[in-house]
Amino acid sequence: MNAFVFRSLLAAGLIGAGFAAGAGLAPPFDPAEERPGGDTTVFDDGKNAFAHPAANLDDRQRTEFVIGNSFFKKNWVEAPSSTTARDGLGPHFIARSCGSCHTEDGRGAPPAFENTLQSEQPMALLFRLSLPDGRPEPTYGGQFNNDAVSGVKPEGQIEIQYQEIEGRFADGEGYTLLKPAYRFSQLNYGPMLPDTLMSPRIAPQMIGLGLLEAIREQDILNNARQQQQAGGPVRGRPNYVPDAYARRTVLGRFGWKANTGSIAHQSAGAFLGDIGITSSRFPHEECTSRQKDCRRSPSGGKPEIADKLLDQVILYSRTQAVPAARNLDDPKVRSGREIFHAAQCATCHVPSYTTGPFAPVPQLGGQKIFPYTDLLLHDMGEGLADGRPDFRAGPRDWKTPPLWGLGLVEAVNGHTRYLHDGRARNLLEAVLWHGGEAEAAKQQVLRLSRTDRENLVRFLQSL
Repeated sequence: MNAFVFRSLLAAGLIGAGFAAGAGLAPPFDPAEERPGGDTTVFDDGKNAFAHPAANLDDRQRTEFVIGNSFFKKNWVEAPSSTTARDGLGPHFIARSCGSCHTEDGRGAPPAFENTLQSEQPMALLFRLSLPDGRPEPTYGGQFNNDAVSGVKPEGQIEIQYQEIEGRFADGEGYTLLKPAYRFSQLNYGPMLPDTLMSPRIAPQMIGLGLLEAIREQDILNNARQQQQAGGPVRGRPNYVPDAYARRTVLGRFGWKANTGSIAHQSAGAFLGDIGITSSRFPHEECTSRQKDCRRSPSGGKPEIADKLLDQVILYSRTQAVPAARNLDDPKVRSGREIFHAAQCATCHVPSYTTGPFAPVPQLGGQKIFPYTDLLLHDMGEGLADGRPDFRAGPRDWKTPPLWGLGLVEAVNGHTRYLHDGRARNLLEAVLWHGGEAEAAKQQVLRLSRTDRENLVRFLQSL
């Protein structure tokens, strides 16, 4: 840390006069960070930045990637259809393709709103349902679907209302946060049980998923051990979840609450839950006993997506490349990096790993990567709580999301909506929603000068 940055952080209250050498300091800059996906990294900062195959795939894998891309992005149709490879949509669904939510393989956004009320039905924002004991809601199941095929009633509609919350930084500059409230309406199969728990989940970007899957489990558990031993407020915990492919309980890595352990399970589960497409791992339509029109709807086959095609979508999902970082030699970005570490953000957003052997895609193994996540659950406070447990995740728990690609969301998706439900309209708002274990870090950010806040955001946008 240079003297100027040291004095800036000291003045901001991020470090004290008795600051111990090395405590809270950013590690020396590693030139490898310019290639956050290691040898898989691609160089694109435009609209297609998230759409490339890993740079080190062989010709056969690239062919599989292209086929998987097609079945990820093109719409499925109602059965029966002459397009037999793509029929079987629904009966209930929220999207007609994976790409409808993960637009350009990027991050989804909540519906546009006017006067704090949304103006259209959400697509990239889904809603998980359960009872307090973990069982699905008996009438509407484990996920609310607001669309349906011909002859089947949609489950209903979702209403979103935003409340404005005002606050101020220590230097007097004001800010406004948006707090969403969700409500189900026009329920076509009768009322939900009054104690139903609901959790909103925005579609995340698709880059680097296979690299996250290739991180050694022990490295993730070491993150938890080190946080516990540090004795501070940050005490991440792993989630453990059933996996339809491993056929056992595994460490959760994916989903906003680390409620999925593999990309294979995530992909097959999303085909069923989001599009209504059955597979050999998830062979049954999600129609409850009270949804008689859903149960009578024609099938697109048993299963509706063949194993080979699903495997190609899984490979596609595992091997979407991470774009190169940008502007890392900019002094303002370097200053923001120091502030990020001094505020202890890197305790949860752990910068780097070296991936272990990964049999499904060997090229993803042995890569030094920079995802900025610990893949653990953290209590993020009441402000972000959804009130719904998910396996070992509690009502206030969320998994630390990776930060790579943050600065390209606007170029790819044309918006800057962040957090699990897209409530944050920019990166600084996302930081200001942190609470619970991250409350102390947020308070340090609130004490930053405007210049330091801007530099912190510049660093995040470089990733």
